[in-house]
Amino acid sequence: MYRKLILLFISMFIVSCGTNNAVVRTSKPDPRKSGTSVVQSTRKPIHKPTDQKKPDVETQKTTVSVSNQDNSSVVLEATTRVKVTTQMVLAYIEKYKEIAKDNMLKTGIPSSITLGQAILESGAGTGPLSVQANNHFGIKCHKEWTGPSISYTDDAENECFRKYKDPSESFRDHSYFLTSRPRYSLLFLLGKDDYVAWAKGLKTAGYATDPKYPDKLIGLIERYQLGKYDAEVLGKDYTPIVKSQPIVYDSKAEIYTVTKGDTLYSISKKFNISIEELKKKNNLTDNTLSLGQSIIVK
Repeated sequence: MYRKLILLFISMFIVSCGTNNAVVRTSKPDPRKSGTSVVQSTRKPIHKPTDQKKPDVETQKTTVSVSNQDNSSVVLEATTRVKVTTQMVLAYIEKYKEIAKDNMLKTGIPSSITLGQAILESGAGTGPLSVQANNHFGIKCHKEWTGPSISYTDDAENECFRKYKDPSESFRDHSYFLTSRPRYSLLFLLGKDDYVAWAKGLKTAGYATDPKYPDKLIGLIERYQLGKYDAEVLGKDYTPIVKSQPIVYDSKAEIYTVTKGDTLYSISKKFNISIEELKKKNNLTDNTLSLGQSIIVK
């Protein structure tokens, strides 16, 4: 009997040593009693992608392409990407030239500068600030503004821009903006029809950060002959700016040299060609001609 108990004990001992069952802990180890550290892992928050569409309007300052009738283009600066034609720019000038001239009489700011800046900064009135807020110069609220406003992302998100009932208020506010700030005071010592000096002076005074701003402004003024509105206000004669134009004279083209008394109408009658066709052939934006100018008539 004693021998059987010993054999049973030995067999149970052998079986318990050979088992593969793992020991299951029912409590967590206390890190304060252990020599090893317990690392806690954190999960990053899961962001589900939202179905957001890109805005129809780009809110960064980009270029505006102005297409001519001959498919060439001019680059303007605006608060958004828009496309305007030469005819749209001419219509814009026609619509606001009297306001610019009236402001020149009251403030001394050349109407050419006012119109040029308006075209450049509003995309000839097609930019979103112009359409939604009648703000043609991108003037921000600033501390003194107590009128209506609109939030618009430009240099920063949801910036405050002035909102006007009518575009004419934007033009007048632009004139007040320049006349009321000391840093622009030196501009008013310049000639009232010296748009070149005014354009460069605006840049020097800090109106724009773009180093090419004066060149862009001057280019627009000369391209659309905006200086003639300064001359009208001052009661002076206006001499059109004649630039070398990208016109290819082929061997079949017939050239006419403008003489005193010539007009597009008289030339069109002389060579049996419409005024619009003459303007298209010669990249003309208006009916202004100058003595000695070469015109393609056929």
